[in-house]
Amino acid sequence: MESNRRTAINTAIFSAIANAFLAIAKGITGVFGNSYALIADAIESTTDVFASLLVLFGLRYSTRPADENHPYGHGKAEPLITFIVVGILVISATVIAYESIQHIRTPHKVPEKFTLVVLASIVILKEVFYRFVSKKSDKTKSTSLKADAWHHRSDAITSLLAFIGISIAIYMGEGYETADDWAALLASGFIVYNAFLIFRPALGEIMDEHVYDDLIIDIRKVAETVSGVQGTEKCFVRKTGMSFHVDLHLTVKGEISVKKGHDIAHDVKNAIQNEMPEIADVLIHIEPEE
Repeated sequence: MESNRRTAINTAIFSAIANAFLAIAKGITGVFGNSYALIADAIESTTDVFASLLVLFGLRYSTRPADENHPYGHGKAEPLITFIVVGILVISATVIAYESIQHIRTPHKVPEKFTLVVLASIVILKEVFYRFVSKKSDKTKSTSLKADAWHHRSDAITSLLAFIGISIAIYMGEGYETADDWAALLASGFIVYNAFLIFRPALGEIMDEHVYDDLIIDIRKVAETVSGVQGTEKCFVRKTGMSFHVDLHLTVKGEISVKKGHDIAHDVKNAIQNEMPEIADVLIHIEPEE
């Protein structure tokens, strides 16, 4: 678990630095290249910087050990931070949409051709960043890191749309000057859609939604390898940050002693946690075999 914590925190730091660098590059290119689509993209990347810093804070807080006031740990802070990140995304999308409409209604010059080179580079970089952060989020089971990964993907999409819009404005000529503004408006819709994709699993985590069928299958398999276990019944899993808490019902022979049942329960708990380190605790209820 400590390895996952370090991986998640280092990845969040990487995201914040990468987003800051690209936001500056986009902003400068947008201003000098006369492209609001790029400026809008820079605004989105700037919000990504704050979002990445929030993710970093959330990861540091959510990985604190359990204490007297938080017996299940602080992991629920992660989806709460994700909700804030989603809010930031929606706000940035609203600002971009509003400004895009204003620019569409106001005549302006066609963007410079060099903006296309910058945008093409950004699209490639952002997709690489998405794949890198997404892989780390899958490894660490971090909801907020997954949200950060989707930030990179949404950024790649907005940059791609900006590239298409600017290309139309440049190569189609007079009458198409607002193509990049329409691209920015369309990008705001994609940002909202991505915000929903981020929000949905975080809501499921807060509500302890049943979405861990594969993990439950693995838990049952491990439990049934322990001597004295006749089978498993109920198995519930809830996620807290990068770890899981499990409630498991075991069936054992009805004639064994209470101590024997207690020992079997401990053996099962140890076996599950040894096999799956991401499981922070296992609460076991013993049922007599009928």
